Amino acid sequence: MNDVKVDVALVHYPVVNRLGETIGSAVTNLDLHDIARAGKTYGVGTYWVITPFAEQQQLAAQIVGHWTEGYGGSVNPDRSNALALIRLSATIEEAIEKAALTYGTRPVVLATCAKQQESTRSFAQARQLINGDTPVMILFGTAWGLSPAVMAMVDGVLPPICGPTAFNHLSVRSAASIILDRLCGRGES
Repeated sequence: MNDVKVDVALVHYPVVNRLGETIGSAVTNLDLHDIARAGKTYGVGTYWVITPFAEQQQLAAQIVGHWTEGYGGSVNPDRSNALALIRLSATIEEAIEKAALTYGTRPVVLATCAKQQESTRSFAQARQLINGDTPVMILFGTAWGLSPAVMAMVDGVLPPICGPTAFNHLSVRSAASIILDRLCGRGES
């Protein structure tokens, strides 16, 4: 597989609740594991976990540490390799700055959303960026999605993942895997 310059970021703040209010959401063990495994599969550089809350950062660090430095890593090296992609960041801006240092330039920041947006870019356009050696950071929202403030700061939005039904409420883990396959996978999409 060729080297891609793609980072993913799981945003826990600022996100919205079902009423559209800006909130912070909790870090979950499943999201850490499953998105890290998808990231490792598709060649992601860094999996950023964004939360300004010290307790949530401690929890995430403890989980990652168990699988990368602790007993879990010795029992399951594949899981250790995947979770080693995770870096904690208090803000999206901080993650972007750190990614820019890694790549030598600011990444193009693309948000995900379950609804079509005015600034939606096609998966083909995003693949062109990636294949053209442009670093890209993909933001995934938790709770009910990224806040309007986040949507206003991004360079574009990826299309929603839609099936043949009106139901559209995938877990962020599922959406991340599908999107990474469409952008970095070897198959047709």
